[in-house]
Order: sequence, then structure tokens, then C-alpha cells
Amino acid sequence: MALYYRDDAVQVTSEAILAGGRRVPIAEIRYVWHAKGRTTLAVRGRVLSRGILVLLLSLPPLVAVFCALSLVWSAPERGWLPVLLTLAGCVLLALAAVPFLELPLGWLDRSYERGNRVHELWVQAHGRELLLLRTPDALRFGQIYRAVQRAVENHTYDR
Repeated sequence: MALYYRDDAVQVTSEAILAGGRRVPIAEIRYVWHAKGRTTLAVRGRVLSRGILVLLLSLPPLVAVFCALSLVWSAPERGWLPVLLTLAGCVLLALAAVPFLELPLGWLDRSYERGNRVHELWVQAHGRELLLLRTPDALRFGQIYRAVQRAVENHTYDR
């Protein structure tokens, strides 16, 4: 028996798929497909938080550019030395803050990995259509879907 995928809720082997308390033998699966499910509140929250995070990461550089242009514009009145020292201090402060961007950029990256929709995995077995899995996690769904495809393909070739 070959194991293609396993986590807490789903197991895909060369003999059967165990998902949601249901066991479907690979030999009885005739067709596998995926569909887009109805969006959940969690997915909407993820998309909203992603937008807020992008806004929060984009605003400081835009404000900094505006302030720098204002300083340069007012340089003839204030004198160039204080303006250049202020700009140099701001650049050094910005460079010191760059390592702290790792955390929010990691959150943003993971939110894109998880996707922005609900995915459903369907199979045709026992002469009827069965919903095996419904998840908003795109990365996990892709791994499970590919594992089911491999299990069905390998079982077909073994016949």
C-alpha cells in the first residue's frame, strides 16, 4: 500500500481515500474533479486582512516620499545642510527598519498561499457524486487533489 497524502483529517493511499469520516475505495472511483465552493466568512476575512496589510505596508513609503519632496522643496528657506542631514537620518532609520518587515511580509505571503476561495474535491463512486473535501486552504487542497489524482491514475495503470 502506497501512502500519497496524510494529515489530521485526510488520508490518501493506493487503496482508499479517508476524508470526513468517509472511506472511498480507489477501485470504485470513476471520476475526480474540483469545484469552487461558496465563500466563507473566514475567506472574506483573509482577503480583507490582506488588503489592510498591503495598505499598511504601502502607506509609510508613500508618506516618506511626500515628506522628502516637501523637505527638498523647502530647502532654500531652511538651508541645505539641515535638510540633507534629516534625509540621511530618515534613510538610515528606514534601512534599520527593513529587517522588521519580515514578519508582516511573511503573513502576506502565507495568505496568498492559502488562497481566496473555498475549494471542493468531488469524486464519482458507487454510481453517485460524493463531496470528499471542502477547504479554504489552497495549498493543502492542491496537495490532496494531486494525491488523489496520482492514486487513481496508478490504480488505473495497475489493472
